[in-house]
Amino acid sequence: MKKALIFFGGWDGHNPTGFAELFESMLTENGYEVESYDNLDCLNDAEKLLTYDVIIPFWTMGQIEKEQFNNLSTAIQSGVGLAGVHGGMGDAFRGNVSFQWMVGGQFLGHPHVGPYKVDIIDMNHPIVRNIESFDYDSEQYYMQVDPSIEILAETQYNHEGKTVTMPVVWTKNWGNGKVFYSALGHDIKEYIEQFPVAAEIALRGFIWATR
Repeated sequence: MKKALIFFGGWDGHNPTGFAELFESMLTENGYEVESYDNLDCLNDAEKLLTYDVIIPFWTMGQIEKEQFNNLSTAIQSGVGLAGVHGGMGDAFRGNVSFQWMVGGQFLGHPHVGPYKVDIIDMNHPIVRNIESFDYDSEQYYMQVDPSIEILAETQYNHEGKTVTMPVVWTKNWGNGKVFYSALGHDIKEYIEQFPVAAEIALRGFIWATR
C-alpha cells in the first residue's frame, strides 16, 4: 500500500482543512494509507519522511524552518513524490526561494478573477490524457516559473495590454523525486461541484508523483 503525507495550514482563506480532508478521501479511495497533520512538526523527522511515497502540502504563505525544508527536500530528492495545488503549494513559504525552485514556480498575483480557458497542451501525458481543454472560472494565477518545467496545461493571460501564456499545470523533477503542480483550486466547491475536471487532474497528479 502506498503511503501519503498531507500537511496543511497557513492562510485560512484557502480552507486548508477542507482541502486536506478532500485529498485524504480521494487518496484513501484509491488505496493509499494517508497521514494528515495540521502543523509542520511532521517535517522534523527526516527518517520518517523517507518512508512516504508522496507528500502533499496545502500550506499557503507561512514560514518553514531551515531544517524542516532540508528534511523535505532530501526526501523528495531521494524519490518521494511532491504534489500540490493552487496557493497550497504555489504560494507556500514565500521567503524560501529553495522551496520555490523545488515546486517549479511561485504565485505572484491574480489580476484576473473570472472566466478563462485552460488549454491542454500535452495530450499524451497520463495526468491530462483524454482531457479536453476546458473553461474555468476562478482566480487566474500569474506566476513566476522555472523555464525547465514540463507544461501540461496553460492559459492565455491579458497582462498590461499584452497577451501572454501562463502555465497552469506542470511537472518537474527534484533529484529522483517527481513534482506535480496545478494552479487550479481556490475554492473547494470548484473541485466538488463546479469543475470536477480540476479534481481529476489533481488526483492524477498525486498518483503520477507517487514513488
